[in-house]
Parts: sequence; C-alpha cells; structure tokens
Amino acid sequence: MDILQVAGGKPVKLWTDGVPVEDDARRQLLNTAKMPFIFKHLAVMPDVHLGKGSTIGSVIPTVGAIIPAAVGVDIGCGMIAARTSLQALDLPDNLHGLRSAIEQAVPHGKTFGKRDQGAWDNVPGLADKAWGQLAGRFKAITDKYPRLEKTNNRHHLGTLGGGNHFIEVCLDEADRVWFMLHSGSRGVGNAIGNLFIELAQADMRQHLANLPDKDLAYFEEGSRHFADYVEAVEWAQDFARRNRELMMQAVVAATRKVLGKPFEASLEAVNCHHNYVQREQHFGREVLVTRKGAVSAQKGQLGIIPGSMGARSFIVRGLGNEESFCSCSHGAGRVMSRTKAKSRFTVEDQRRATAHVECRKDKDVIDEIPMAYKDIDAVMRAQSELVEVVHTLRQVVCVKG
Repeated sequence: MDILQVAGGKPVKLWTDGVPVEDDARRQLLNTAKMPFIFKHLAVMPDVHLGKGSTIGSVIPTVGAIIPAAVGVDIGCGMIAARTSLQALDLPDNLHGLRSAIEQAVPHGKTFGKRDQGAWDNVPGLADKAWGQLAGRFKAITDKYPRLEKTNNRHHLGTLGGGNHFIEVCLDEADRVWFMLHSGSRGVGNAIGNLFIELAQADMRQHLANLPDKDLAYFEEGSRHFADYVEAVEWAQDFARRNRELMMQAVVAATRKVLGKPFEASLEAVNCHHNYVQREQHFGREVLVTRKGAVSAQKGQLGIIPGSMGARSFIVRGLGNEESFCSCSHGAGRVMSRTKAKSRFTVEDQRRATAHVECRKDKDVIDEIPMAYKDIDAVMRAQSELVEVVHTLRQVVCVKG
C-alpha cells in the first residue's frame, strides 16, 4: 500500500502496486481528498481510473455529507453469480445456440428498452411481483420529483443495458458451470443520479467556484435534499439487485430449455453492488461509505471481481481490511477510453483476443476488447491483503449489451 499526503486534505491510501495509475486519476483523488468532510483517508483500489468528479475504483468515507457524482449515475450497478450443478461436459460442443438463447431471453443493447421479450416472458409473474414490491416507494419519490416518473423504470426491470454490462457462462477451476452477469439500476438509476447531481450543483451554485471540481458538489446532512437523495439511492440499489435476480432467472430458464435437462442453479450465489453509498461503522464511528467502482469486502463476505471480456474472473472472500474500509476492486479497470480503444484496435484484434469465448466479434464491441483494460492478474496481486480467491472463473460464453 502506498500513501499520498495531501496538503489541506486527508491522506490517500492506494492498493495499486504494479498497476498503472493515470495522472488525471491522481489529480481527481487529490481533489476529492481535499473535501472537508472526508473521514480519515481515501482508499484507492487497483482498478482505479478517471471518473466523473471522483475516480472509479475509490472508496470515499464521509461524515455529514454525500457527493452525488461520486456515487455516480449507474446507481447500484453490480454483479451476480451463481454456481450450478452442471459440469463443462454438460454443455454443447457448439455454444452459439446457448448464447443466442440467452440473448433472446434477456433484452440487451438495442433491445434493452423493450419489455415484450426477455425475463418477464421467460419467468412469468416474477417481474410483476418485483415491480409491485418497488412501486410504492417509487411513487413516494416521484410525488416529490415528478420528472422521475416518466423514466424507463418498470420497463427496464429485467434488462441488461449496454456498454460494459454483460452476461457470461463460466467454468471454474473444477470445470463446474457458473452464470455471472453485470448490470444495475438502468435508466431510472441514471435519471436519479443526474437529477440529484444537478440539485447539488444548484444548491451550491454560489460555492461552485471554490470546489476543486463542480462534480464534487455535495449535500450536507440535514439539508433540503439530503434525505430524499438517500431514499432515492436506496430504492435504486434495490431496483438494481432485483434487476440482476430477474435476469439470472431468465438465463437459467433459457439454459434449461437449450440443454433439455434439469439442474440446480444456486449452489453458491453472490449478489453485490459496486456503485453505491451506505452507512457503516469504521474506526469506531458511523460514516457514509461511497464505493464508486468498489465492492464491500468485510471479513468472510463473498464478492465478485470480473476480468475484462476474454480474461479470468474471480469469486473472492473479504479479509476485512479496515484500512481499505473493508473494500476491494470491482474489476480490472480501464486503461484507455472507449473512443481510443475503437481507434487503436480492429475487429481482427477482437477476434484473436476472444478466440476462446463464444461472443460477438464485431466493430460495436471493440471498445470492450481485453486490451482496453488493466491486467486482471496484476490487479489481483495488488489487493492480496484485501481479499482471498475462492474460485477462478474463465468465460466460455459472453453476451454483451
């Protein structure tokens, strides 16, 4: 672990040994560390890279304030993984049919807004029930903020989205089959995040010039929007968790249909956020912990650290390292922007890098090529005092949004 001392701010502790950290990301870390309500220090994960206001891959403990842009707009984004009773030999030799079945079962990419296919059809009644459990709390939020009522909320439940969201079929070290997927609160979480970022900036308009970055605008506890923001974020986190559960149900149903045989699908299961804020106890005090691209790694707690498309992923167990506020990385972390990746690499590069995976290999997914991400093995070595590896997974099928 390295420590950066920050003039006029709290220290920054980095678990980045052997992993590159871009200069712009370092500047963001220093800016965030200067905020007056930071508690003890910032904790920086090895997948750290430039984000909106604050770096992705950072853990920001605060007292009496929250920075909405640090929580981000993909509120509750995270991972779910489940080990099945299937073995590699149970899968067909040609996995294209399985990928196609999963793509048809879960709306994604250009179809992500449609609710006439996907989880609601494959798992009848589950999505209606899930929305019924969310609807009352959502109305309480939209009564105060009507702009959120017209978002893609109910109709995005059970959908994957685009970008770096994915569904994978993986094999572990014993050739057991796992399902794993990555998504969050979709359009409604994005709308909640952007609305409250705007409100924070509006509330602090006369103070924005004194902030290191306007995206560090914050709500003080007890202020006009603080409690409403906490309520909305908690709701979006619940939406995200249920969204992942619904998609997992759809993936299982699609696989059963393709294989034509029964199997168990939750022998081991993990469902964890990596973009969120919650109250926790650390160093003898209750603090608000914002994990922006980071996962809770309390002692004994299971988590998921995915590699890039075509690289290994890991099911991990937290070691409860208090200096990291009991956290770990949420993945490998980008080393270049999507635009740069598309300009540097070709479809043929993508095909070579993912030759062992049944997945799309076209120009629209070049921005997710493995070389656009940090080396996941280096990332794992850098956080060896934060987590221990329980299972190592390798993808055999990947569905991209």
